[in-house]
Amino acid sequence: MPVKYIVVPHKVPSKPDEAPKYYPRLKSSGEINLREIANDIAQESTVSPGDTMAVIESLLQNIPRYLAQGYIVRLGELGSFYLSVQAEGSASPEKVNASKIKRNKLHFRAFIGGTHDAQIIAGGHLLCLGLE
Repeated sequence: MPVKYIVVPHKVPSKPDEAPKYYPRLKSSGEINLREIANDIAQESTVSPGDTMAVIESLLQNIPRYLAQGYIVRLGELGSFYLSVQAEGSASPEKVNASKIKRNKLHFRAFIGGTHDAQIIAGGHLLCLGLE
């Protein structure tokens, strides 16, 4: 199934006299939840929907625990979760402490260049739905 996109005009605010340029924007097909994914996996394997949900739920419980232990969580060709912080700088290493951390962030970096990416994006698997 192709990935759908629409064409949208975009003007640069600092250049209001210039004509807009047109860009593709991916179009969502909606949402899918864990139960639906578990049912699909069960139909494609010998695992029951309940067992599949149990494994997914366990994964969701374990990812935060591994992150809290300082691990980067790599999920194969899906991608990786990792934590980072934004902090206030200090004049010397001795003045650095946890109170300097102002914000922590959870990141997900999708695996790029895998076989699934190639199947989805390459080879004309994009379908234009027209101008927005």
